[in-house]
Amino acid sequence: MNSVRYLERIGYAGPTSPNSDTLRQIHRAHLLAVPFENLDIPLKRTIVCEEESFLRKIVERRRGGFCYEMNGAFAALLRSLGFQVTLLSARVPKEDGSEGPEFDHLTLRVDLQEPWLADVGFGDSFLEALRLKTGVEQKQAGRKFRIIEANESLHVERCEADGSWKLEYSFTLQPRQLPEFAAMCHYHQTSPESPFTRKQVCSLATPDGRITLSGMKLITTRDGKREEREMGSQAEWQQVLKNQFGVVL
Repeated sequence: MNSVRYLERIGYAGPTSPNSDTLRQIHRAHLLAVPFENLDIPLKRTIVCEEESFLRKIVERRRGGFCYEMNGAFAALLRSLGFQVTLLSARVPKEDGSEGPEFDHLTLRVDLQEPWLADVGFGDSFLEALRLKTGVEQKQAGRKFRIIEANESLHVERCEADGSWKLEYSFTLQPRQLPEFAAMCHYHQTSPESPFTRKQVCSLATPDGRITLSGMKLITTRDGKREEREMGSQAEWQQVLKNQFGVVL
């Protein structure tokens, strides 16, 4: 894999030695450059659960993707730089609060002097990798995250404005291989029950917030303040997609 081209894609020109500082910086750079998006799904373009396919899409075609693509490609980048990376299966809670299926989400364990949790494919979540340590509140960019252990699983939680903790996803440390995620990758592209077949989204972190195209609506968040604007036409939507997210379909 050509790590130089990948690092150019995410606008990263810093140190590449496999340590925690590098991991945090590359993680942040990825989230600020590569959008979380499912735009191929409504176009009926098949997303193949293979590393080379993910890399071509993100690096060569300068697109984004959803969790399997983003974390699958990011794992390849990290390994090429000398990091030890393990794929992990995670379950995302459903709208009714019940637990999602196995392989619902792909996240990454990175082993350095201590283990870390890396995830560039969950959308609006932690900007920098988290220490894979339970019971510790980890602050970044004005937000707090923690990992807790319960019911034989680990749970990533985010602190809400009212001080309550919201579950983002649950996972175990059992090592996985990419082909194990193929069935759920197919499900999320084809099932009417999948959130990715019900809504078209393209979302990118910014240094002070996030920009998101959800359907025909552009949502901009800066320092906690949210603005919404409805796109007037498909042409305007495509222009915003190109100018704000660097994506051309």
